[in-house]
Amino acid sequence: MIELVKLKVEDDMTKKDTVEDAGSDDEDDEGVKEVGADANGELKKKKKKKKTKKKKPVQSDPPRVGLSKLFPNGVYPEGEIQEYVNDNAWRTTSEEKRYNDKMAMEDPETTYAHIRRAAEVHRQVRQYARKHIRPGMSLTEIANDIEDGVRALVEENGMESGIGFPTGLNINDCAAHFTPNAGDKTILQQGDVLKVDIGVQVKGRICDSAFTLNWEPTYDTLLEAVKAATDTGVREAGIDVRLGELGGYIQETMESYEVEVDGKVLPVKAISNLCGHTIHLYSIHGSKSVPLVPTNDMTKMEEGEYFAIETFGSTGRGHVVPNGDCSHYAKVAGAPQKTLRLASAKSILNTINKSFGTLPFCRRYLDRLGESKYLLGLNHLVQQGIVQEYPPLYEARGVMTAQFEHTILLRPNRKEVVSCGNDF
Repeated sequence: MIELVKLKVEDDMTKKDTVEDAGSDDEDDEGVKEVGADANGELKKKKKKKKTKKKKPVQSDPPRVGLSKLFPNGVYPEGEIQEYVNDNAWRTTSEEKRYNDKMAMEDPETTYAHIRRAAEVHRQVRQYARKHIRPGMSLTEIANDIEDGVRALVEENGMESGIGFPTGLNINDCAAHFTPNAGDKTILQQGDVLKVDIGVQVKGRICDSAFTLNWEPTYDTLLEAVKAATDTGVREAGIDVRLGELGGYIQETMESYEVEVDGKVLPVKAISNLCGHTIHLYSIHGSKSVPLVPTNDMTKMEEGEYFAIETFGSTGRGHVVPNGDCSHYAKVAGAPQKTLRLASAKSILNTINKSFGTLPFCRRYLDRLGESKYLLGLNHLVQQGIVQEYPPLYEARGVMTAQFEHTILLRPNRKEVVSCGNDF
């Protein structure tokens, strides 16, 4: 009985070895294809080619790859999320507010996807600009490089997507609203303080964000003060916050700094006649203003609003005045219907309506569209109140100014700093 069992076990083991040997042959043949027999009747074997995975597209340098290729699913990165605090803390956990937020995202009219796409274009273009702008470059070269990047990444398509407003390149005592006109020969110098203000729009949702660059340490503290003031404005902003009070927080932060220049200590002052603002569809300046100093304005921020929180600091008096040739213009929303007698005015208005609507534009953009001899007609539109001009704004000569800016979205349950990135 015991012997019979032993023989059976040996027999089973022999069968098992045979099966394992066969399995080993199968493993050796994995990834191999039989293609026919040779002269001796033996099968020839050929290895199968491995499928190569498609490489994910990456951004070029300079950035020129459209975002639809980098984000084919149409889902763009969320900005920095800040929870509401104090009296608004309940919004974070409110089921009702979470539902409202979800509905806003899914509604094609209010969806956050457009502003996030604009913000991602802004981040990628400005991060390149921050690394590559340097003394010795002309302002025209810098502006063209930035705007070519914006057009490529946002995949410019008429009024559907494109530049939100002319690129602001404001040097030293010039705080805002300067972009080079045709023929401008200004060269960036080593000791300059340059404010760079970039706008991107997708279906009328404008991302507005700005930063300041310097190449010598003298005014590092000025930049630090203004960035801190903007961060304060962003942090303290929220639903039901009164705009006049918000200005007080901004000024308190900014004016706690001092700058030492050639052994002289200069206080940093908030530029009191500049401000942040709401952003409306296809309109960069909305109906509400965010002051940089405390005011009696009791207007509240409201759910669903977009704000550009921008602050300007100065080593001078803290006040700017218009000066120099104008480069920035915008058609007035709801402009009056007037009979235009100048043919050049009619022609340039048609171009403005078709190419910009109520979005800001500059002379370079008109040149790019092939317009010429348009200044008389453009000035006539300004005189008639159809177009608004925005001349450069200057502090006193010899004064240095700085600017930092972010666009925020007051969502029902959270605040999103849509333009925030790794750089600032």
